[in-house]
Amino acid sequence: MSRRFPAARQFGTIFGLVALSAVLWALTPHFLTVANLLNIAQQTSINAIVAVGMTFVILSGGIDLSVGSIVALSGVALGAALQDGQGLPAALAIAVGVGVLCGLVNGVIVSWGGLPPFIVTLGMMSIARGAALLFTEGRPVSGFDPAFRSLATGHVGFIPAPVIATVVIYLVAHVVLTRTTFGRYVYAIGGNEEATRLSGVAVRRHKTLIYAVSGLMSALAAVILTARLNSAQPIAGMMYELDAIAATVIGGTSLMGGEGSLAGTLVGALIMGVLRNGLNLLGVSSFLQQIVIGAVIIGAVLIDTVLKRHRT
Repeated sequence: MSRRFPAARQFGTIFGLVALSAVLWALTPHFLTVANLLNIAQQTSINAIVAVGMTFVILSGGIDLSVGSIVALSGVALGAALQDGQGLPAALAIAVGVGVLCGLVNGVIVSWGGLPPFIVTLGMMSIARGAALLFTEGRPVSGFDPAFRSLATGHVGFIPAPVIATVVIYLVAHVVLTRTTFGRYVYAIGGNEEATRLSGVAVRRHKTLIYAVSGLMSALAAVILTARLNSAQPIAGMMYELDAIAATVIGGTSLMGGEGSLAGTLVGALIMGVLRNGLNLLGVSSFLQQIVIGAVIIGAVLIDTVLKRHRT
């Protein structure tokens, strides 16, 4: 009987996306157009990619508040490498390396230091943001080769490159999460960490890798963001952690760990993107948008809590 609740939650999330889209279509004729739908997909891509890493972390029973700052730090590292004359492959490797390193530091301190993920990643949020500001002296890094910009501005047919990149990342991450031993351990650690440890699983090593995945996803999002803006901003990524957590939780991943899916996270990210786009088309104040999004997050967590109580 318990298996029906995750399926019902996932169906409910999809129904919510369809219902929200229908309401916005009724309120504004500009919503349901090909151009606007592609715009939503493109605008959603960065949050969706960051949310992949957040899903891995939350599934394991943790949290990562540093993703936005890691996006900024990876972005300025990428921008500085490109300005220094490094080739695109080398610059991309540097950006990815910075993101993964920050994730590994989070994971090591959480796993071997025994500190709460909230505290560790809150500290990394400040450290990474400060490092980005210090490295750039608070100024953006800009002026890149057009070939680099094509990572965000290019198209395959009529589909924007960021959308294609997001689909590929989700497919690979889904395979990792559902078809590999590492993916099974992510669920197991979130479900019952002590039982997983007693089963002979190297829990600390796997938890470290989980946070490294989160850092990797933040770095990949930084690449697309930097290419889109043609600028690496040390203040980029503000509130990205909120959006990523919202997409993950709205998509049905339990904050208690051990339950959820990347398909749900993608739908959650689309709900966030559709909601923001629709509110913009309706001329709703950005301040009011924050209130609405906050209410949606609380509602999603409340639904998750009620479903968990019902199952027990």
